[in-house]
Amino acid sequence: MTQSEKMEIITIVEQSDLGVKATLQQLSINRSTFYKWYKKYLQAGYDGLADKKPQRKGYWNQLPTQERQKVVDLALERTDLSCRELACYITDEQKWFVSESTVYRILKSYNLITTPAYRLMEATDKFINPTTTVNELWQTDFTYFKIQGWGWYYLSTVMDDYSRFILSWELCSTMQATDAERTLQKAMQVAGLQKDQRPRVLTDNGSAYVSKYLKQYFEGQSIKHVRSAPLHPMTQGKIERYHRSMKNLLLLEHYYSPQELSIRIAEWVEYYNHFRYHESLDNLLPVDVFKGKKQEKLKEREIVKKQSIEKRRKSYIYQKLQTN
Repeated sequence: MTQSEKMEIITIVEQSDLGVKATLQQLSINRSTFYKWYKKYLQAGYDGLADKKPQRKGYWNQLPTQERQKVVDLALERTDLSCRELACYITDEQKWFVSESTVYRILKSYNLITTPAYRLMEATDKFINPTTTVNELWQTDFTYFKIQGWGWYYLSTVMDDYSRFILSWELCSTMQATDAERTLQKAMQVAGLQKDQRPRVLTDNGSAYVSKYLKQYFEGQSIKHVRSAPLHPMTQGKIERYHRSMKNLLLLEHYYSPQELSIRIAEWVEYYNHFRYHESLDNLLPVDVFKGKKQEKLKEREIVKKQSIEKRRKSYIYQKLQTN
């Protein structure tokens, strides 16, 4: 496994309500393998999870002192960002390049590394034939919240499978076909699709989604309805992961009215769509991928990286000439 995958597994085990043995069984990870990783992690942190490679005694591409300090300052300013997300943020917003591992080493030396508030991993969330463009497939599902004095409320969400962009959501007092229909109608408006442009819609086999009412809605909208395999919720891994990540954060608080909860959900969706770098999207934001800016953003990053490396190379050469 890669360095980041090992770190992800360690985080899951640390945060799991189950025991270590039960959690590792669900992840299909051998206990001796996990403890070997964990021992290296305790000894050397994130770097200890990397495969050992020959190390040079010196290197020219060392981060300048002022940039190292800037990493620390930004980490203190944006405490919501992980090392990976902070590295992406620096490249996109500050216009200079630093790797995730370098960010980790710097923050580790300042004792600024903490366990993320929400990091989850499913066994799989990919199809055999994954989507290749936006609005090709949407995933929709319900999850639930308990509001003090109000009882249970249900959140209906529609996610674009390719970009993971949240198209629409609604907090409902029921979990009926009409609730799912309203959420899908809002998604249609957000996507701005014409009558001849219809995505496939993936759902589970809940009563709302298998109802005759929703079947008629799909037929009237010329939408192909795809259901997840029975007893296999991982087919909807992306939206399941999204809901769990959201609830890991939102359930840290109590809510005393639907309006209060709706405000927090709206804040989360705004953050998720526009500010949360997604590792499976080449560390891009869902909104950039949804709007077709993926290649443009990746090209911009590559330019910033090359410029940063060239600047450090010239600085290194200049210092060498000064000392000789």
